[in-house]
Parts: sequence; C-alpha cells; structure tokens
Amino acid sequence: MEIKNIIGETTEYDKKLKLEVKKPKSWCKSISAFANTLGGFLIFGISDDNQIVGLETPDKDAELISEIIKTRLNPIPEFKISFHTEDGNVLLIVQVFKGEETPYYYSGDGLLEAYVRIGNESVKASPIELKRLVLRGRNTTFDSQNSMYKVEDYAFSKLRERYKKWTGNSFDEKDLVSFGLATEDGYLTNAGALIADESPIRYSRIFCTRWNGLNKSGGTFDALDDAEYEGSVISLIDNGEAFIKRNAKMMWKKTANSREEMPEYVERSYHEALVNAIAHRDYLINGSEVHIDIYDDRLEIYSPGGMPDGSNIQERDPVTVPSTRRNPVLADVFNRLGYMERKGSGFAKILDNYAFQVNYTDEKKPYFRSDRYQFTVIMPNLNYRGTQDGTQDGTQGGTQEGTQDFDTLIMNMIEENNKISAKIMAEKLGVSLRTVRRLIKENDQIEYVGHGFSGYWKIK
Repeated sequence: MEIKNIIGETTEYDKKLKLEVKKPKSWCKSISAFANTLGGFLIFGISDDNQIVGLETPDKDAELISEIIKTRLNPIPEFKISFHTEDGNVLLIVQVFKGEETPYYYSGDGLLEAYVRIGNESVKASPIELKRLVLRGRNTTFDSQNSMYKVEDYAFSKLRERYKKWTGNSFDEKDLVSFGLATEDGYLTNAGALIADESPIRYSRIFCTRWNGLNKSGGTFDALDDAEYEGSVISLIDNGEAFIKRNAKMMWKKTANSREEMPEYVERSYHEALVNAIAHRDYLINGSEVHIDIYDDRLEIYSPGGMPDGSNIQERDPVTVPSTRRNPVLADVFNRLGYMERKGSGFAKILDNYAFQVNYTDEKKPYFRSDRYQFTVIMPNLNYRGTQDGTQDGTQGGTQEGTQDFDTLIMNMIEENNKISAKIMAEKLGVSLRTVRRLIKENDQIEYVGHGFSGYWKIK
C-alpha cells in the first residue's frame, strides 16, 4: 500500500503498529513535533515495512488517543482523528496541524519536553530550537526583538551610503523606526544592531579562508589567505565578496571578434549565497559565524542554522523550496537596499547564473547541504581540472577537451605578449607552473627562441 495515497505525496507522517497506552511518549513526541513544525499525520495500524495490520478496537483507541493528547500535551494542539479501511483492516489517522502557540510540550514521567521534526524523525528540541519556538509562539523573531543598545550610540553610514546608491534618496533618522531597526523610545532592535556600523553583536562576524589544497590540511601551508570581518552586515557582504574576488582567477579565450571570460566562481551566484547566509542565518546560535572557505576545487559558504522547517535541503529540489524568512526584518531591509528579492529566488539564481557560463558543465553544478545546525552552499571551481597522475595542479578532469582549452589560452597569451613568463601564464590560468611547462612541452606548435630572459615564444 502507498501511504501517500491516503495522506498526500509531500506530507510528513509517522506510523505505529498499535496504540501503546502505557508508553504514550513513544507516539506523543510525534504529536509534539508535528505541532511545533509544519504539522503531519500519525497513522496507527501499519507495520514498519508498511504492511496494513489494522486495529482491533479502533473506536476505543480513538477515544484513548484524544484523551491522552489532551492530558499529556501542553498546550493542546489542534488535531483531527479519522479512520481509513483497507482490505477490511481499519487504520486510525491522527492529523496534527501546525501550531501557533509553540512550544507544544509533552508532559510525563516528571518531564516537560518539546519535540521537533528533523528529517523524518521526531527529536527533542535543543535549547536553541526551544528559544526559536518560544519566539514563534509570541509571533515574533530574533531580529524584531528590542535590544539594550541606544540609537544615539551608533552610526549608520553604511546603511545611508547603500540606500542613497540604490534608491537615490537620503536615509532619514525616522526611517530607522519605519524600517523596524529602532523603537520609538530610542532603542535598536536586533536587526538595527546588526546593521549599525560598529555592530555590537559580535557573533555576526564572517571568517574567510583560502585553503591550500582540497581540504583544511591540504598542503605545507594550510592557509594561503585569511581574514576576519566584523561590523555592519552591509560591510560584511562587501568584505566577503572582496575576499572571494581577491582569491579567484579569471580565465579567458579569444573569439572571432572579442574574448570570452571564464571565471572560477560566478559573482552573481556567490553574491546571492553570501547575502542569504547573512540574512537567513540563525542569530540565536551564539559563538558561531558565517564562514567562507575557498579550496582549490570549490567555494563553500557556511551559515549557522539549518532549514527553518527542519528538512534537509539535499533531500529536496532547491528550486521548488518555498521562501521562509527566518529574519524577516533583516530580509526586508536587504530587499530595500537591492541585495535580495521578496519572492525568494536565491537557490534558482545561484544555479542559473552558473549554468549560463561558457565553461559550465553538469559536473560543475552548485549544490546545497544542511542538517539541524548548519546550511552550506558548495560552488565548484569552473576552471579546476585534475592532472592525469592525480596530483593537485589547480585543474580538474584531465580530458582532451580541457587540455585543448588550455593550449588555446596559452597560445592567445603568447600572441599578445611573446615574452610572457610561464609563471605569469600559470597565475592567469589558475594552475601550477609545472602544469604550464608540461602543456607547452606537449604542444608542438609552441617553441622558445633564444635563452633565458632575452628569449621569446614563437607560434609555429
């Protein structure tokens, strides 16, 4: 039997073989988790291998379930009990609706515990998740909460500069209140504290590292470049992008009338990923920052906090994921400043802008990874290919087509400057000096005339 035929294709559900009256926690935690997240179904009368067994006394079980929910769950979530008959066997289906008075606790055995859905499991809410549920139950979010910081103690030059640049209008002091960045009595909201030039929220920083190799211990020197930025989230975006540009190379090849640029990383894609990381990260998680990690073969942007609905992004189609704004005030300000759109098309933009590049292949498609505590965007280096002997040279693939591309680029550089050094060629291509020397040696169209610095390259 297909359970989706009963409850729908995308609905969250749990199943139980029978009602365990003496162990209510075994199934009440699912009721709590569904109410605390997006709702779901609990089906009684199905075995673990999806065989319909049915219940012997479904009417009595329904009464007991209703009674136990009302005595064990606090507050009592909205739920509906129905029956479904299949081949003479009666299933009991409890539909739990998404709650508005979170957190919904299970009370029993001297414990008061709240549960959430993570993937297809109901797990005990962590302290951070519990804080988030409390805020949701109050119909508020972290960024809209009032802070202890006074408006008069902070400057907003970054905000004013960006607003003027994007809209052509001046940003007035009263706009702080209308934007949700300050209160009428002169205090900043948390969103205001994040946007202030000298942000007092220390864990809003970003850490940036260009690693040497394919992982965090990939070479003699672990890091080739690193930086730590703090201050306004507006300056974090600017500084983060500048770090990526500083550590990314641009390849190009000649065409009949011009030349085609082939970036390692797509600016529009990593801009979108960085803005989303800062706008949607979970600021309730103290001591964890946004990280930009650049390796030889990829760029990763990590932010604290998983998907708001508890799902794992790698198990879903990112293009169809509905927009959920964890920090709606901050997201609204970013929209007003031209950093992001209200419709939430970030995932699609990251993918589409990569696919548009001339050096894109399906193997270079960005992908996303999340769990309960983090979200990471992984963007492959479009120009990275591996050598045939498996060593790291800043390239990946080793295909004949890739070799021909590099040969063309090397010959183009020689045509523009026949005294260019192999070292500069390597830097422009983003590969090792050894690789350039090998490619030149294998290309019978290129020869070096003369010796040392006085010589020059010649295309036969």
